Amino acid sequence: MSTAARPASFDRTHTDDLIAYLGTSPSPFHAVAGAAERLEKVGFRRVFETDAWGATAGGRYVIRGGALIAWYVPEGAGPQTPFRIVGSHTDSPNLRVKPLPDTGSAGWRQVAVEIYGGVPLNTWLDRDLGLSGRLALRDGSVRLVQIDEPLLRVPQLAIHLDRQVNEGLKLDKQRHLTPIWGIGEVTEGSLIEFVAERADVPADEIVGWDLMTHDVQPPCYLGRDRELLAAPRLDNLLSVHASTAALAAVAATEDGTLPYIPVIAAFDHEETGSESDTGAQGPLLGNVLERTVYARGGGPEDRARALAGTVCLSSDMGHAVHPNYSERHEPGHRPMPNGGPILKVNVNNRYATDAIGRAVFAAACEKAGVPWQSFVSNNAMPCGTTIGPITAARLGITTVDCGIAALSMHSARELCGADDPFLLASALKAFLEG
Repeated sequence: MSTAARPASFDRTHTDDLIAYLGTSPSPFHAVAGAAERLEKVGFRRVFETDAWGATAGGRYVIRGGALIAWYVPEGAGPQTPFRIVGSHTDSPNLRVKPLPDTGSAGWRQVAVEIYGGVPLNTWLDRDLGLSGRLALRDGSVRLVQIDEPLLRVPQLAIHLDRQVNEGLKLDKQRHLTPIWGIGEVTEGSLIEFVAERADVPADEIVGWDLMTHDVQPPCYLGRDRELLAAPRLDNLLSVHASTAALAAVAATEDGTLPYIPVIAAFDHEETGSESDTGAQGPLLGNVLERTVYARGGGPEDRARALAGTVCLSSDMGHAVHPNYSERHEPGHRPMPNGGPILKVNVNNRYATDAIGRAVFAAACEKAGVPWQSFVSNNAMPCGTTIGPITAARLGITTVDCGIAALSMHSARELCGADDPFLLASALKAFLEG
């Protein structure tokens, strides 16, 4: 573990902005829109994959669905200039609306949902839920919608009807996770008509939707000294926000001496395996990097040279030691909140970190003046994975897995240290600067 040598680039105001970002990013589509808005404030502009890309210096970004790739080309960068990439993901486990959403039972109106990702099902019980996502319209346009009203609820069975509930709650994903949203007769089309009204579009113009539930309780500081942050979607919008802030800061202060092209890649569908056109298994990042090389006059040889010198930090949430289940953690590696970013290691390549990557990460933290911690799983417990190994294998680049220590990962509401978001952002800025 390294200790801080000088003040971090960011402070608690970064966490304040994270709280605002989380509140306006209930879906991956909102998350990329919010990141793009922050980048545009420092001069980035959107480019489209169907257009030709120029070679001029400056910041650019691409949006495809719930994914965003952004990069900054410094003055004088050649086609063989390596990249510094921070990868993250925009999706979080939740309940998503089915194609035929209107259902019900025993006089209740309900909404049919499908489980997305690794959801701890009990954390979605008895919560006031809103709806968010995107609507595909008949004219080919897309409309984002965010309904922060307490609209839905998955009610838990009363203890009087399940006396063994405290001996182990068992939930059937099909039968027990269907939210209620009213009383009365089920009417086909009623949910989409309601959403259309809130989105201010005619219901008959909506031909498709990607809608999901979110807890309407806002993010907040927690604890006697407000040293903790309780919020939904920390996994992994905390990293999306931190990488966006880091890239914006690098671009705003760039003085022509950057040795790398800084890049952020915020993918969708990490929680379900990353196999999509907007996931890390897809070609999006590789295509963008290749096109930036070619736009600067390069060819396959330049692309190969650029990738050979490229390093990626895969930034995702990790596990803080749980005080009530400490035996489930590796005894010698127990990250704590506000201890700084964590370096994630697994020798079976569930994480991509190796000795070379560790040195890069340590140097970035030292340059940023932030402490850092090591994380490795208990040998008796399965280890999760990230976009890190996928990115390393797909692009053949040095990749390091890092993140923030948290409790309640994948729950409807998660918990981390309130200082760790800005400590991570400071480290990511130092990494992108090279």
